[in-house]
Amino acid sequence: MTYLCVPIFVRDASQVRRDIASAAEAGADLVELRIDGFDGDARPLIETSILPVIVTDRAENEGGHGASSDRERVDRVCALSDVAKWIDVEIEAFFRLKEPPIAELESKLILSAHDFKGRPERMYTLVNMLTAGHVSKIVWMARSIRDNIEAFEILQHRRKPTIALCMGEAGLISRVLAKKFGAFLTFASLRDESATAPGQVTIHDMKRLYRWDAINPNTKVYGVVAQPVMHSMSPAIHNAAFERVGHDGVYLPMLVNAGYESFKAFMESFLAFEPLQLSGLSITLPHKENALKYLKEKGAEVEELAERIGAVNTIVIDRDSGRLRLSGQNTDYAAILDSITDKLGITREQLKDYRVAVIGAGGTGRTAVAALAHYGATVVVYNRTFERAEELAKEFNGQSGKVVAARMGKLCDPGAPGLQIYINTTSVGMHPKVDESPLGDDPPKFLSDTVVFDTIYNPMKTKLLQHAEQAGAKTIGGVEMFVRQAAAQFEAWTGKPAPRDLMRQTIEARLQK
Repeated sequence: MTYLCVPIFVRDASQVRRDIASAAEAGADLVELRIDGFDGDARPLIETSILPVIVTDRAENEGGHGASSDRERVDRVCALSDVAKWIDVEIEAFFRLKEPPIAELESKLILSAHDFKGRPERMYTLVNMLTAGHVSKIVWMARSIRDNIEAFEILQHRRKPTIALCMGEAGLISRVLAKKFGAFLTFASLRDESATAPGQVTIHDMKRLYRWDAINPNTKVYGVVAQPVMHSMSPAIHNAAFERVGHDGVYLPMLVNAGYESFKAFMESFLAFEPLQLSGLSITLPHKENALKYLKEKGAEVEELAERIGAVNTIVIDRDSGRLRLSGQNTDYAAILDSITDKLGITREQLKDYRVAVIGAGGTGRTAVAALAHYGATVVVYNRTFERAEELAKEFNGQSGKVVAARMGKLCDPGAPGLQIYINTTSVGMHPKVDESPLGDDPPKFLSDTVVFDTIYNPMKTKLLQHAEQAGAKTIGGVEMFVRQAAAQFEAWTGKPAPRDLMRQTIEARLQK
């Protein structure tokens, strides 16, 4: 069993009792009472705790708040060993002061080491030394997401109950997957502001968002690869969908630093570590082009339109055949096309009869242009930098449909007639700048049969969409595109129909918070 432990800084008795009760209600198995910085008597708090207690008086150089000497700190926790389930002592203090009463309390001893700067020197010598306690604990600041693999390997080869965690945003997956690899425990904070280490997940997110109770050694791992990544809504909708259909998987945010070499190193190490059971990835900024390059280097199958667009947002990882097989897709283009055609009640082939304004020449704009041109639409690309619009138009013009560039200032001119569909692919109007619109305060005259599509999903109803609704036009929000592309990913990974209504409800609920 892997325990779920909530750490609590002890400041006053009433606060601690409330926090212990909240931790128990949230589903914690035990609590860690951090008494560094507390001058009172912790014994009554431990004696009356409704959850088993780890008592810790952490040294300043390992993230503690107290200024006591090693002798004072160790004596203090040892004196509470008769009422605590376990006591935590740092390895440096242990070897400096190894004498009774520590030696007599080995069965309750968590021997720990923490490095807030990076991977500890002589890591495996340190891991071996930590076995002098009943439980070994090693925690360090992740240099990159690849450090998590080393934490998992430590757990796999443990000789005693072991805690191995990486700190920081890149180390989040070590905290969630501790249960998969049989760790003694993992930590989850009661609230964001009460975290005792960088990257600590709240117990609410651990239990609800990441489905802690369902994780087991056979759980398949999926994730969104990005930088930054913690803002992503993808873990919420995919994990909810896994739960709905009974798929044994967990979907995690995976911070991979920008640059092809970082992406390649991540892929090589995570694919090679078979016990992880990495089974599918969503790829977003800044790695969509890196994903395509990597898959082509590997000779993997890549969807034709994804290659034409020059970006992959979905990687499928198949191990069922006995060998590793990778394939790449771009589910964004289908989401864009199907959002439009469903709204208009037409087929993709009928797009050849439509004239479309694509606002923005970035990654999503490129995807929209390629998809629409592929099906014969006439596309006008508008971008703040006209030269980028020209480059994009030249690349896709004539492949099927006609693609031309125009200056942003012309978009709202009466002299630009005939546009039936407007697609905003820029970030103008995105939270927190919700009072902005790519068309300003004086948009063109929208008609009742005009479609206005904003790929932004936060807020759900942008200023652009508000203007369009006021004019009686048909509107499509970014949530629709987001759900469609995510549903296609889910089905590619699991082979099961995606619960689209649930996915839509999940993202809408999170956006309304």
